[in-house]
Amino acid sequence: MRITDPRAMRALAHPLRLDLIELLGTYGDSTAAQCARRLNSNQASCSFHLRQLAKYGYVEQAEPTGDARERPWRLTDIEQSWSPTGAAAEELERVFVQREAERILSWRSQQEAEPWRDTGFLGGSTVPMTAEELAEVRNQLHAVLAPYIDRLSDRTDWPEDHRFVRIFIAGTPHTENGD
Repeated sequence: MRITDPRAMRALAHPLRLDLIELLGTYGDSTAAQCARRLNSNQASCSFHLRQLAKYGYVEQAEPTGDARERPWRLTDIEQSWSPTGAAAEELERVFVQREAERILSWRSQQEAEPWRDTGFLGGSTVPMTAEELAEVRNQLHAVLAPYIDRLSDRTDWPEDHRFVRIFIAGTPHTENGD
């Protein structure tokens, strides 16, 4: 889903809404109560934020479960991207990056007791590139991740010993003065 409407960007620029989008993408159709349990939140808050996400087309009501009291939600699109310009995009990017940074720092603080500690990674490189080369690197990284992203739509292919892994990718050109 390509987001261009500033109101839709502002609607997404909330940590719990980003969490709900991710949860529905990884766990599939879920009720507000299930989301609340998984996110250590409360049902009323999750229900409100799911309705806000639905208002802008990010989620929709899923097939009924048979229990009229349960209203599961599902994502309308597994991926969201947005136009990088404007105040709404800047706020969404700020919330998104802050959320990712908090996750990285949390992983690093718990890493020693973590059995997957040798598989996680963090690093960066500052290299000379043209705009076209940076776009090519972005496309190549997306191509590497595509088979794993496709697993979100076809849950029959998940390895038995899987864990959800968050991959955060950023390519940010320096400004002319090197900042």
